[in-house]
Amino acid sequence: MTGDERTTDSGIEIHPVYDESDLDKFDVATELGRPGEFPYTRGVQSSMYRGKLWTMRQYAGFGTAEATNERFKFLLGAGQTGLSCAFDLPTQMGYDADHPRAEGEVGKVGVSISSLEDMRLLLSGLPLDEVTTSMTINATASTLLLLYHLVAEEQGVRGDQLRGTVQNDILKEYVARGTYIYPPRQSMRLVVDTFSYCAKEMPNWNTISISGYHIREAGSTAVQEIAFTLANGVAYVEAALAAGLLLDDFAPRLSFFFNAHNNLFEEVAKYRAARRLWARIMRERFGAKDPKSTMLRFHTQTGGSTLTAQQPENNIVRVALQALAATLGGTQSLHTNGFDEALGLPTERAAKLALRTQQVIGFESGIADTVDPLAGSYFVESLTNEVERLAQVYIDAIDDQGGAVAAIESSYMQNEIESAAYEFARSVDRGDKVVVGVNRFSETGETKSDVFPVDEAQQLAQIARVTSLKTRRDNDAVRAALDDLATAARGSANVLYPMKEALTALATLGEVADVLRGEFGVYQAS
Repeated sequence: MTGDERTTDSGIEIHPVYDESDLDKFDVATELGRPGEFPYTRGVQSSMYRGKLWTMRQYAGFGTAEATNERFKFLLGAGQTGLSCAFDLPTQMGYDADHPRAEGEVGKVGVSISSLEDMRLLLSGLPLDEVTTSMTINATASTLLLLYHLVAEEQGVRGDQLRGTVQNDILKEYVARGTYIYPPRQSMRLVVDTFSYCAKEMPNWNTISISGYHIREAGSTAVQEIAFTLANGVAYVEAALAAGLLLDDFAPRLSFFFNAHNNLFEEVAKYRAARRLWARIMRERFGAKDPKSTMLRFHTQTGGSTLTAQQPENNIVRVALQALAATLGGTQSLHTNGFDEALGLPTERAAKLALRTQQVIGFESGIADTVDPLAGSYFVESLTNEVERLAQVYIDAIDDQGGAVAAIESSYMQNEIESAAYEFARSVDRGDKVVVGVNRFSETGETKSDVFPVDEAQQLAQIARVTSLKTRRDNDAVRAALDDLATAARGSANVLYPMKEALTALATLGEVADVLRGEFGVYQAS
């Protein structure tokens, strides 16, 4: 930036003043429309938060299933309206707690789940026919979803009574996050099999949360975040259609997951542009007939990468601004980060304050009193148009390469994100981008804040429970069920049905993953 030039985080130039000339070609009826109507620029419901506030879904998970169950109940007691579960790295990567590769990581960044016994403890005392549950899990998403379904069945809750979301977005793992197991095309089969399973067995469950969050956390711009996310969404739709699924049978259960960063107006414009882009993709590209197939419904989480270990209380303000952007942008559910998450897992105090931030915005700010309060702003509408235009350029480029899977295999998306992350880091180093408490208004001295304690005893207890299970169960029945799973994986049948039988017989998550490793192979990044 030179002189008085101002740009958004995506490099979009910001004018000193906006007026009607910035919207000369803007067709209000077509581009803006009414809330709840195509192309959903103003929101996917006609009444939005006047009818019902967004779901306040705080992310939680650590240690054992019992410890996380206690945190869930604490948050529900504080007014949370939906559950959101984090899983530890071994669970995400398909390893049981007693596996050598799990050593030192059990329960550290999420809850450790290795078996049906663990899932029973995680969900103990929770009304699964009343709460909605989101599970942030990808490579092993089908396994965790089936464990959830099995516990619900044990509680007498029918599949059509279950509501929630499984992230199940493997493509962004190759782009930005890294918790993949199998090669991309084999992983896509698991995603599509999950679509098919839920259409029959859990029709009100969101079968995927196509995630831009981690793409943004890896350093992308706002424009790249929605462009790459929607391109991945196109790939999932194409894979499902190729497998013989009917568009309007599965598309209404697709959902999305976006980040919320500090540039308030660009973030609002990003959400509005994403809805409009997806609506047109689904209608014009795929011929969707059901209006629900064209609606982009999304969850938002405030930006973890924006939090600073320096002066961590400043993060309270950052999170509030980001939550405001998400709600002004029309999110369906929201997680607000704890101010201490740059230091470790959120303490109870931080988690409650993060939830209270949402509640203050929802009940005290007035933004829920009218639908889409920023609609018609010259600045917001101009910015929405430009974000949409630039995102479409990326989507076209990915199409030219053969789609998202091909663009991932060629490292196109990864390289674009790395370039954006590098430029952002340089701007902070130069001081062009101000980060309060880091490169300006910094203080000397050690940062003091309570840090969430890691309980080593919990890790040992979880390892012991898995080891005990493997000696107590009927191992002949487990081996037979796993053989059936291997046979299905070698063929074209839906693998979730034999997987469910194996989990019912108390096969573990790691054993299921090992069978699929043997049949599908293991992906190694180039």
